[in-house]
Amino acid sequence: MNWWRVLGLLSGTSMDGVDVAAADLRLDGDVLELRPLGSTTLAYPPDLHRALLAALPPGECSAAELCRLDTLVGQHFAAAAQRGVELADGRADLVASLGQTLYHWVEDDRARGTLQIGQPAWIAEATGLPVVSDLRARDVAAGGHGAPLAGVLDALWLADEPGPGVALNIGGIANITVVGGDRPLAYDTGPGNALIDLAAARVTGHPQDTDGALAARGTVRTDLLEVLLDDAYYRLPPPKSTGKERFNAAYLDRALERVGGDVADADLLATLTELTARTVADACRAEGAVRVIASGGGVRNPVLLATLRRQLDVPVLVSDELGLPADSKEALLTALLGFLTWHGASGNTPGTTGAAGPRLLGSITPGAGPLRMPAPVVDQPTRLRVQPGDTA
Repeated sequence: MNWWRVLGLLSGTSMDGVDVAAADLRLDGDVLELRPLGSTTLAYPPDLHRALLAALPPGECSAAELCRLDTLVGQHFAAAAQRGVELADGRADLVASLGQTLYHWVEDDRARGTLQIGQPAWIAEATGLPVVSDLRARDVAAGGHGAPLAGVLDALWLADEPGPGVALNIGGIANITVVGGDRPLAYDTGPGNALIDLAAARVTGHPQDTDGALAARGTVRTDLLEVLLDDAYYRLPPPKSTGKERFNAAYLDRALERVGGDVADADLLATLTELTARTVADACRAEGAVRVIASGGGVRNPVLLATLRRQLDVPVLVSDELGLPADSKEALLTALLGFLTWHGASGNTPGTTGAAGPRLLGSITPGAGPLRMPAPVVDQPTRLRVQPGDTA
């Protein structure tokens, strides 16, 4: 099969901008080959970033505001896609977009719906390329959580690694994929950077604790940590999913009210960093992980990474060490999902999301011309081989 050049776009729960990665992909029998071509991030303008955060629960979002955000985010994704075309030396075949999650509806421990905004028509208009988007909804309709979808990449990528291994992504929400265990499994462990970023923004005006500097100066408040750990989410059986509709400003304020009194800024950041590391480590231990391969923005926080390593007695690697760039792994996942849909292959791993079975994911928006899709693949890929490429 020929190489296909695909752009992957998404904005995670941190809502700081749009990640874009370009990659060449092809199938060689049942082996899927991926060659990274480069990646970048296009930050949201401050006004749009504030508007997105204001639309999250417990805030209100009218139909008018939702329409406005869907358009503005779509236009920003279109600009990011144009950057992606530049990364791909001016040529691409397909764009895949996971959009910007605005709400993930979970009720009675079941995902009822999910909403990603960023109208794909703007991407198609700006690039002339077909766009695969809305990649989570079909999994939810099939009884799954629609997240984390990283399970399909991780299961292919780590198929030949010793197990059980855990692929960890620390974004706004942290999630794990268990590969080589008794059954395929993936789920959100809880807050990754979400509460850390929120607290940092309150303290410094900048929505991240750069290099974990504040947390490094603080001391963990065990009383606050106990309150935060006493959340029913951590006791739910997987598969499960969550988001900022749960772990948000109101959530943090309620926890602070329960401990009473003032919590020093550095102590608050130290405690929230400990919370993320503890809940991730607890999940990894529960799955019998023999090693953990981490990616996502959280791996650039040395205090968080050191705390996680202290919590675990197994090796914790960064995905770059196995050839997959940690900063662009989710954007490369998006490109992979688009490639699978384009070739008629399922993009979910039912055991990881809880879906009733494998499903073709997403909707396709035509580009400048009629759709000319390849013949559907006969066999699902069983392995992913990452080829040397531009890992920037």
